[in-house]
Parts: sequence; C-alpha cells; structure tokens
Amino acid sequence: MTGDPTEVSHWRPLRLLLDAMDDDIARLYREARIEGLKPSFVMELIRLHHQGPMTITELAASVDRTHSAMSQKVAAMRNAGFVRTTTGEDARSKKIALTAKATAIAGKLAAEWRATEAAVAELEAELPRPLTKVVADIEEALRRKSFHDRIAERLAGDPSWQ
Repeated sequence: MTGDPTEVSHWRPLRLLLDAMDDDIARLYREARIEGLKPSFVMELIRLHHQGPMTITELAASVDRTHSAMSQKVAAMRNAGFVRTTTGEDARSKKIALTAKATAIAGKLAAEWRATEAAVAELEAELPRPLTKVVADIEEALRRKSFHDRIAERLAGDPSWQ
C-alpha cells in the first residue's frame, strides 16, 4: 500500500486557480452590492436576458450543460431570487424567467462578462502558450482517447480497484 495519493496532484493546481479567479469575480459582485450572485449563474442569467424564458432543457442545451446540472442550478438561482418558474405552453412544462432583481442587474452582468473576457485575453497575451490553445489541445487529445478510457486503463492494472 502506498501513501496518501492526494498529496500529489496535476489536477488540483488548475482547480485552485479557477476557484481563485471565480473568487475574484465574486468579490466584484460583493463590491457592487449584488447579493447572492455566484459567478456560475452569470452565463445563464445573461442568456435568459437575451433570449427570454426557456425550459430547463432549452437553457441546458443553450449553455452545453446536462438537464440534471441545470435543474440544480435553476433551483439555486431561484433560491437566490434571480429566476422564477412560469407555466409553459402546456401544464406539464415550465419556463425559467428572470426576476425583476436579475433584470435590474443584467447590464452589469454583461459588462462583467465582457471585462472578464478582456482580462483573460490580456492574461493570455502574457503567457508563452495561450490557455485557449492548451484547452483546444487537451480537447483534441481527449477526442483521440477519452479521459474515461485513460483512467479505466490504469484502474485495470490496479489491484486496489479489483
């Protein structure tokens, strides 16, 4: 048996970096006195502002998320007061719509989105290899062989997994 495998991680520095960047965005929201807003809500709120009410399925597809993940996010955004559910075209479907609270800050959210994208572009210009290129390279490598398959191959040879 080996030591604690969590003491070495290639994944953790990236996750911590992304968490720190999200924390900085959340700090901007607090400074602007936007209560309850999480950076993870912003894409969906902007999308609803521009495209109008959508079902969970439509919203999930529009931002490339699963229905289950979007359902959980919609519940969190509803609890924070940013969205409400309305009856859809038939009694079985529901549409997700912005509340007045979300509509009032939609311009600020779009401004933050643009500023964040510009800041990422500025940051990339300082790097020897742009992050967007690294991500594209990773996506291409995963098309050749999925992350699942890469992990499963290693687990197949690990007696602790058997």
